[in-house]
Amino acid sequence: MFVSLLKKYGLKFSLNDPRWGRGSQDDKQNPNSNQDNRRPPDGPPDLEQLWRDFNVRLNRLLGGKKNGGGSDSGGNGGGGGGFNPDMRGAGVGAGVIAVIAAFLWLISGFFIVQEGQTAVVMTFGKVSHMTPAGFNWRWPTPIQSHEIVNVSSVRTVEIGYRGSAKNKQLEESLMLTEDENIIDIQFAVQYRLKNAADWLFNNRDQEEMIKQVAESSIREVVGHSKMDFVLYEGREKVALDVGQSMQKILDLYKSGVQVANVTMQGVQPPEQVQAAFDDAVKAGQDRERAKNEGQAYANDVIPKARGGVSRLLQEAEGYKSRVVSTSEGDASRFKQVLVEYEKAPAVTRDRIYLETMQQIFTNTSKVMIDSKAGNNLLYLPLDKLISQSVATDAAGKVTVPAAAPAAAVETTDPQRALDPRSRDSRNREAR
Repeated sequence: MFVSLLKKYGLKFSLNDPRWGRGSQDDKQNPNSNQDNRRPPDGPPDLEQLWRDFNVRLNRLLGGKKNGGGSDSGGNGGGGGGFNPDMRGAGVGAGVIAVIAAFLWLISGFFIVQEGQTAVVMTFGKVSHMTPAGFNWRWPTPIQSHEIVNVSSVRTVEIGYRGSAKNKQLEESLMLTEDENIIDIQFAVQYRLKNAADWLFNNRDQEEMIKQVAESSIREVVGHSKMDFVLYEGREKVALDVGQSMQKILDLYKSGVQVANVTMQGVQPPEQVQAAFDDAVKAGQDRERAKNEGQAYANDVIPKARGGVSRLLQEAEGYKSRVVSTSEGDASRFKQVLVEYEKAPAVTRDRIYLETMQQIFTNTSKVMIDSKAGNNLLYLPLDKLISQSVATDAAGKVTVPAAAPAAAVETTDPQRALDPRSRDSRNREAR
């Protein structure tokens, strides 16, 4: 601005000018010279003259009037320009300036909130209300102020690691299980904001607060769980319980946070005991495999044994029923035979004899024949004959009756011949 004023009045100066700073002496030597030419063209600017020109222009803007007989340059007699300001014009100018300043102050209260964000408006530092996305207005500073918060984005806090699972934070990840084993857990918590005012003003360090709540919750859940449960089948259950525990604590703190998801990045024993733990896991797997094989063998053998027992019991029951029924039938038959025997003893006795002999010879394949000439025994291979006839029937070549050979064998027992009861029975049969 200073340089532009110098250019406006055509003033030039140079730091190497030997007459730098001698403008006042030249003015004393030439007092009758014109005011615009009282300094050398190459001399330094007259700061007092510049200040007087500025006052003159300001007075004109504010409605000031010239002093009688004075010039625009102000001369040397007034010192301050020689003007008497008009109070009415000055009031109008001040009002215009005040209106412009008030307008600029009011329009400074407009602000824009992007989609997915919300603005928390504070009146003298106290939360007044929250505005939605779009073009909004509030009372300008210092009456009201606002804070814009992104409530749609999903934020993440990492526990036990930073950036990747390899960059571990052991003071956060190591924790103790219920069975007094140390376990190394890295997990991440994803959350979003549900109340921007609570997020801004109810907690001092929000990120640190969420990290401490997550660490406290995971230690509580793991402390009530077995090591094998956390490592294998219970990882999802642990993550779910941690999320629920965190939400309860955050709601108690009125933090304005909604937990979206808890993700387990790594669950393992400490590196110092990893080899021993792997051996223990293999031993446990071998134990489970042997147990499963034994159970499979038992499932195969036990049903068979139970089936055999049931079969034997049923066979025994069947044999019992058959023997009892046979005995009862024989007893009933004996009673019937006894009744007939009492009526005709000889006939009944002969009939019993014949039936007994028939039953005996039916169950044997060898027949002994008593010859009349002496005690020589004649052997007939009836078993081979019967088997040969059966084979012939099966081949379908020769049809042979399955009965015994049609040979009438008469027993010549002299005692039986002399027995009168035998003769009587034969006579009755002949008749």
